[in-house]
Amino acid sequence: MSGSLCLGVMSRLLTRCRMLPVLATYGHHFSRYVPRRFYPGGPGRRKRLVLSRLFQPQNPRYNQVLSLEDKSDNLTCKSQQLMLQMGLIHPASPGSYHLLPYTVRAMEKLVQVIDQEMQAIGGQKVNMPSLSSAELWRATKRWDLMDKELLRLRDRHGKEYCLGPTHEEAVTALVASQKTLSYKQFPFLLYQVTRKFRDEPRPRFGLLRGREFYMKDMYTFDSSPEAARQTYSLVCDAYCSLFSRLGLHFVKVQADVGSIGGTMSHEFQLPVDIGEDRLAICPSCNFSANMETLDLSQTNCPACQGPLTKTKGIEVGHTFYLGTKYSSVFNAQFTNVQGQLSLAEMGCYGLGVTRILAAAIEVLSTEDCIRWPGLLAPYQVCLIPPKKGSKEEAATEIMESLYDHITEVVPQLCGELLLDDRTHLTIGNRLKDANKLGYPFVIIAGKGALEDPSRFEVWCQNTGKVVFLTKEEVTKLLNSVQVV
Repeated sequence: MSGSLCLGVMSRLLTRCRMLPVLATYGHHFSRYVPRRFYPGGPGRRKRLVLSRLFQPQNPRYNQVLSLEDKSDNLTCKSQQLMLQMGLIHPASPGSYHLLPYTVRAMEKLVQVIDQEMQAIGGQKVNMPSLSSAELWRATKRWDLMDKELLRLRDRHGKEYCLGPTHEEAVTALVASQKTLSYKQFPFLLYQVTRKFRDEPRPRFGLLRGREFYMKDMYTFDSSPEAARQTYSLVCDAYCSLFSRLGLHFVKVQADVGSIGGTMSHEFQLPVDIGEDRLAICPSCNFSANMETLDLSQTNCPACQGPLTKTKGIEVGHTFYLGTKYSSVFNAQFTNVQGQLSLAEMGCYGLGVTRILAAAIEVLSTEDCIRWPGLLAPYQVCLIPPKKGSKEEAATEIMESLYDHITEVVPQLCGELLLDDRTHLTIGNRLKDANKLGYPFVIIAGKGALEDPSRFEVWCQNTGKVVFLTKEEVTKLLNSVQVV
């Protein structure tokens, strides 16, 4: 290297070193820099979330969004039609959907509620690979048993895999790999919320029956059959608590173990006419069952001999007592109280996350308007200011002030308020959209907002009531709103 080149390099290094104190001086400014986005608001205010900047495509004509789906008559149902029309989902391929922002927000809230219920009973969250080795499935003989239901593939080395529809093999092999487990560590309640894949021969009804979906699957490991049954009851009770919190009417029914296996199984069903499962319920006692577990000609309850009521339902949860079906294959052992090796007693428990969302819309909504379980509404409050150029336009600032006031006084609703800033549209058109999307509360600034004191028109969607409230009364009403 020449002398002049060395001097040049040294000069540049010295210049950079001299700049370090200057950069340090301004470093705190850079660290606090947040790019200005689409949330207008005054200095020092929490940014307002405005509707015009959300990616929420609406499709008023249902047929316009069915180009990627089978258009057979039995495809459509209320939840599918509403979710497509209102931009909650968009078809990617048969049985596979883009989940758009409103749906993702609702799903994340549902997962939070699920986490709360599962962790309250000792659940520990894990995340297992979607790719599952064919060797594991062949060990339990389910590679052939499930046949075409598995989405299969080979890697570049010719090794076979499936995209997991469920994870009994994977989780049991994981636990079996731990060679020093003690009965003192049990029970293990391991669960995840992940994408699942099933090669449905006839995907339909939107998110109710697809090839790709989200599921919560829990796998439990206990030291004895008695302890495993206690855990089974514990998880079933947590499922009951979950659906009760969501305000969904459900029935727990006896079910077939199917390809999962085991000796006991129950389904959690939401009764609805489009349901694919046929249910038998006894009004005189607590008996209820999926008809596939009964003789189809049976009309009387096997428990009390009373008449059975037949109905249809959407399965949103399923529980199985597995015993040692899988632990014996993979040798999932622990040291028992006598110091001997024993096989773990297992159970598995599924919740259809995306299916719960669609099923809730199916049972709660009208033909034209989505209604959500209160805890799952993507946004709790939609605020509608006056139309631009209208006589009430002066109330726009009053509405923005109300937005800021709510976020300050009702902190649990921060991030739950949406300002419909599409002021080129009439209040009536925006209210119609708000009704369809199912915000639990819609607040309108009309003529009453210009009075002294200002009064706002508040639509309580889940009760159907419309009331006129002052700013203080609005915040008092919203203080009672429960969020996850």
